[in-house]
Amino acid sequence: MRFLLSGPTVAEALARPHNGFSALRLALALMVVLSHAASVVTGRFEDEPLVHATGFSLGEHAVNGFFAVSGFLVTMSYDRRGWRDYVLARSLRILPGLIAATLVVGLGLGAAMTRLPLAEYCASPEVWRFVRGTLLSFKSNASLPGVFEDNPLRSPLGTVWTLKYETICYAAVLAVGLLGLLRRRWAVPALAAGLALTLAWLEFTAPTLSKGVETALRLPLIFACGACLYLGRDRIRLGAWPLVGLVLAVLLQPHAPARTLLFVAESYTAIWLAFLPVLARPALDPKADLSYGVYLYGWPVQQSLHALSPSAGALALLAPAILLTLIVAAASWYGIEKPALRLKARAMGRRTLGTIEPAGP
Repeated sequence: MRFLLSGPTVAEALARPHNGFSALRLALALMVVLSHAASVVTGRFEDEPLVHATGFSLGEHAVNGFFAVSGFLVTMSYDRRGWRDYVLARSLRILPGLIAATLVVGLGLGAAMTRLPLAEYCASPEVWRFVRGTLLSFKSNASLPGVFEDNPLRSPLGTVWTLKYETICYAAVLAVGLLGLLRRRWAVPALAAGLALTLAWLEFTAPTLSKGVETALRLPLIFACGACLYLGRDRIRLGAWPLVGLVLAVLLQPHAPARTLLFVAESYTAIWLAFLPVLARPALDPKADLSYGVYLYGWPVQQSLHALSPSAGALALLAPAILLTLIVAAASWYGIEKPALRLKARAMGRRTLGTIEPAGP
């Protein structure tokens, strides 16, 4: 029992010179790419083995981890900066990469992959609907004219839907902060508890709960759990007990409310992993933060490879997909995201910001 509870407090872990947040985010982004290897080829997300064992794909578990990390870091960002710098920081971290990815995929990749003549493609209203829908509503199921027509799934930017929930959570942090509730010990835990109880009750009373409703509760709940871990940093200790919760949640599947337990345990586990000493080493801290680019570009790269080699299996396409995604993500980081961070630093009047910058999913 002592092994489960006797870790450092979150505040003590946060005071260390190094942590594993960047490495963890990159690992989570690559997990999404790995998860999509099969679904891009078959068109069926439920074909992944983890879906049968846990009810969720590897990619969905990775997104859970992203939201826990985001809840922790974004809340810390507001707490340390105040609302003006917070809004600027969030906007310049998310929007430049998203705008660039939308234009690269819609106008560049689409033009290269379409079966239509280039002039006809560029003049098509579908292209501009895709650009508007992606940027204004994070629509991820839109298609481009003549692009990926023979693929099981036609969408060229299939992962941006999570940014809608991320933006909602950012706005919630801003609202709670402006109301002064981040300083109240009970406020955010009460919100997280309310989301957890609502989801658990729906699991118990509606076993066939729709995926959309579940997602609308799941992601804010996990984000709120990450926020709670930051806000309770002086009291909460980083032990190994969430591993017990994860095991119990998997063993109890599909009995309600096992999924709610799973989400809470995953939230804690993500932060625990980020501060795990074996991962919190300078050698494991990537010099370039490729996680956002990997998350955005992994899907269009995989879709393109399948369109070019439709007879190749999922495993055959996985290695080239990861390699190409990392290359494109590096171009996004050095060409778009890093310059935006420099702009943010100048706008805030600081050479360095001293706060880990979350991005994505």
